[in-house]
Amino acid sequence: MKIKYIAIFCALLIIEISNIYGQKNIERKLELPKIVKNEEVICHTYYCFVYNEEHEQAKWVAYHLTDKMVNGDEPRDDNFKSDPAVSTGTAELSDYKSSGYDRGHLAPAADMSITKTSMEESFFFSNISPQLPGFNRGLWKSLESSVRDFAKNLKSIYVVTGPLLKPYLPVIGKNEVSVPQEFFKAILFISDTLISEIAFIMPNKKLNNQSIFKYAVSIDELEKRADIDLFPSLPYFLEKKTEKQCDTIFWQHFSN
Repeated sequence: MKIKYIAIFCALLIIEISNIYGQKNIERKLELPKIVKNEEVICHTYYCFVYNEEHEQAKWVAYHLTDKMVNGDEPRDDNFKSDPAVSTGTAELSDYKSSGYDRGHLAPAADMSITKTSMEESFFFSNISPQLPGFNRGLWKSLESSVRDFAKNLKSIYVVTGPLLKPYLPVIGKNEVSVPQEFFKAILFISDTLISEIAFIMPNKKLNNQSIFKYAVSIDELEKRADIDLFPSLPYFLEKKTEKQCDTIFWQHFSN
């Protein structure tokens, strides 16, 4: 047991040293997936993302979620708008009008209720994907609530979420916004004595009377499905060990 604690302590020390001596602040964010060639990371106050112009939505959205953030009291904004930080332009309100799809948040508004600015930024269309109402208002909403429970109980977690994008998806609107068939969330908790990761992949449809943990998978499995290298800032030996695991018992304990 002592050896395990020493290993984790050393890993955290490596992360802290990289935070001090790293080249760019954006590269030191533990929640950021690996950035591949020609991708641009855009950051707002509390979340970062890579925008996929072909599909007119984010490839992923990543953020560090704390208990302080989920206990924020800023009222919901509901002012959906184009993101001025995306130079190529984003989807628009007209794309979703009469489409049959909800304007589904990736980083939920309730996760961004800490300030007026963060709430407003959560309604940028760069943070929105087409979701069927039964999905967006059903089990996906339950998963979002559980993630906030994780943050409340664990005090600090790292989240990456997004659509599983692939060629030839159906589209909506004049901007041809792709309609994903599945969505994912990846979650990391790390302390001085413990590290745990879990991921979820859910189909974009109504899911009746099911536990979110039915859709739990390992980070390894999600990485293969999404073709994204998640949490690459973790030391290699920790990344390889924990990404193979899917410890639902640990996470169920922290889901109210």
